[in-house]
Amino acid sequence: MAQEVKTLVKAPAKTYGRVDAVPRESRRMGNWDLFATWIGANANNGTWYIGGVIAACGFLTASTTLMIVGVLAYVLLAAASYMGYRTGLPAMALTRASFGLRGSIVPSVINVVQFIGWAAVNTFIAATSISYIFGELFGWPLYGKPGGTFGLVVGIVIMSVLHLLSISMGERSVRLIERVGIILVVVFVLWESVVVFQTVSFHDIVSWQPPHALKMSSGVAADTLAAFNLAWVTAASDFSRFTNKRSAATTASFLGANIGLFWFALIGLFATIGTAVSLNHFDPNNSDPSTVAAKLGLGVIALLVIVLTSTTANAVNLMSAGSALTNITHRLSLNVSLWVVTILATAVSFIPVYLASFLDVFETFLDGIGMFLGPEIAIFLLDYFVLKRRRYQLKEFTAVRGAYWYAHGVNWVAVASWALGVASYWGLKQVSVIADTVGATFIAMVLTALIYWIGMSVTATTSRVDGEEQVS
Repeated sequence: MAQEVKTLVKAPAKTYGRVDAVPRESRRMGNWDLFATWIGANANNGTWYIGGVIAACGFLTASTTLMIVGVLAYVLLAAASYMGYRTGLPAMALTRASFGLRGSIVPSVINVVQFIGWAAVNTFIAATSISYIFGELFGWPLYGKPGGTFGLVVGIVIMSVLHLLSISMGERSVRLIERVGIILVVVFVLWESVVVFQTVSFHDIVSWQPPHALKMSSGVAADTLAAFNLAWVTAASDFSRFTNKRSAATTASFLGANIGLFWFALIGLFATIGTAVSLNHFDPNNSDPSTVAAKLGLGVIALLVIVLTSTTANAVNLMSAGSALTNITHRLSLNVSLWVVTILATAVSFIPVYLASFLDVFETFLDGIGMFLGPEIAIFLLDYFVLKRRRYQLKEFTAVRGAYWYAHGVNWVAVASWALGVASYWGLKQVSVIADTVGATFIAMVLTALIYWIGMSVTATTSRVDGEEQVS
């Protein structure tokens, strides 16, 4: 009898890794928290620098492209944020449903790399500010001058310590630093705006045109801005899963991200053009806020605010990179993953110090992000909203041979669609009429979504036919 009972006991289902869904009763982030988080995510050095980079288009083209791309990208952010609100799952865990439990490693690796890259970008810019502070206080050589590298290196180390403090308590410390940071951002941007327009008139800024040799096309600007903005789409649910309010996940996130983008990118655009007009010289390498603030004579306090706003932005970058790393390793806790990615971001921050100019590294980084990121976003959004009709089965996110296991844990249709999307982006960049006007990013995303939809439809039809044949 004992033997018979033993044979009837069902073995526990095998699982792959773990996912930590946040239950509704544990969610504490409200409308203001998500609004402040996404303002803080964009109201920072990197956004300012983007505004300075696209100044090479001239004011009208740059500002128009900024508005269009920002709205398009953050509609997608609101959609991805809604996914986190509905499921309670972090961003890269959600890609298990489209890429497969093991296949989700592909978007997770992309996210770890890109957010470590963004953290390094902000760290480098803030470290430049610190080198200017040391120059003002102690007479140290500025970065870019003989002996100026030492101050920059010390700045990178200081920023790394600040970043470790900012993520020390995970989501709670991120929420706290964003609430404080947004106040400093408001004060700094108002101050910067007054100084810029005291120096140069609005008419001079609008009518200014870059030298022909340095002019950027609207298509290049669109791809640059798309790469910058779409990065946040893959982080949206890392924060919206902590709210139980749909409006916080969608409306507050959309508005916060756009306000932060328009606010700081435009001030970067104004300040860079204003500096070019006042000095009668335009150099896109001097678009970072530290250089512009110094040339406009804003002083040490402005540079300190730049450092602090970098910390608020990197709290979001590092949280997203750490969350993606946990989806890859399964064994590391979120806090340990945050420490790992912070240390890696510190190491990456040294690349432009010794290998190339910061602008060259930055533009190469952005081009890579746009190529890999857009197709990924197209796939996981289409999968949730169209193919799965907003119905994900949470118990299947760890189930081996479950609904999201596909073929040995990988949905090869998603992986192949992503690869073809990357290839289409590269191909479209070779077509000048596209690359110079509207850019390749959003067209490549549409093509990727179409390829994935057709591929999944064909495989679903094949599976139904196979099933009928087996039954008969």
